[in-house]
Amino acid sequence: MIDTNLLKFPENKIQELMSHYREILSILGEDPEREGLLKTPERVAKAMLTLTRGYDVDPKEVLLAAKFKEDYNHMVIVKDIDFFSMCEHHMLPFYGKAHVAYIPDGYITGLSKIARVVDIFSHRLQVQERMTLQIKECIQEALNPLGVMVVVEAKHMCMQMRGVEKQNSVTTTSDFTGAFNQAKTREEFMNLINR
Repeated sequence: MIDTNLLKFPENKIQELMSHYREILSILGEDPEREGLLKTPERVAKAMLTLTRGYDVDPKEVLLAAKFKEDYNHMVIVKDIDFFSMCEHHMLPFYGKAHVAYIPDGYITGLSKIARVVDIFSHRLQVQERMTLQIKECIQEALNPLGVMVVVEAKHMCMQMRGVEKQNSVTTTSDFTGAFNQAKTREEFMNLINR
């Protein structure tokens, strides 16, 4: 887990974002010089840079840095990977769990690297469908396994706070390659993550 208080951002980015957030506060009818709002533009600027830090990291390189030759060709599953992301349509959070499986073909990667890939793609402005696809493609390209499957389950604040305001809806997306094209292999994965 990354301690976001230790993240360092370029001062020019912070200053530029701060000026825009001061302006937004004014447009909304607030006084940016009011005591409670004095530090809000800086806090929001740093929060946005934290929430979008995934642009600065190459997820494929993360996997390749921990790629090991191993004669193992059965399913490897990392499930219940918590994530938080920002919907690119409303810039509101969506959050949930990702479940990732791959079947190695001579190479494995460190298990934490799978979670790190989810973290990198989720820390970008996203739609859930694209994030699911990107995670799958990244693992497939970096490790060239016999197959990859990704299932993402998320709640979207843009559906809970605005629009239809449905509090308990969960969106599930999936994508797969290779061996997971076989229904039996997909079923095994789904049974294992639903235990």
